[in-house]
Amino acid sequence: MKLVYFAWVRERIGKTEETVEPPEGIATVADLVRWLKGKGEEYEYAFENEAVVRAAIDHVHVKPEAPLAGAREIAFFPPMTGG
Repeated sequence: MKLVYFAWVRERIGKTEETVEPPEGIATVADLVRWLKGKGEEYEYAFENEAVVRAAIDHVHVKPEAPLAGAREIAFFPPMTGG
């Protein structure tokens, strides 16, 4: 699946996007984040406060418990404000 990172999430991880194949058992966005945090300190830093980072599956905002089944793209970004 394709992962896309925005704003400071991208800056902390050091890449705009990547393609990954999570292991079996990674069923939700929260599972994916926990798995990513184990990939290195840059991911740990980006997701240090999991409650702050937002996610979208195929351009639709989702909650951490959202299932990944059938997802083509997962985007991660910090909260946004208007102005």
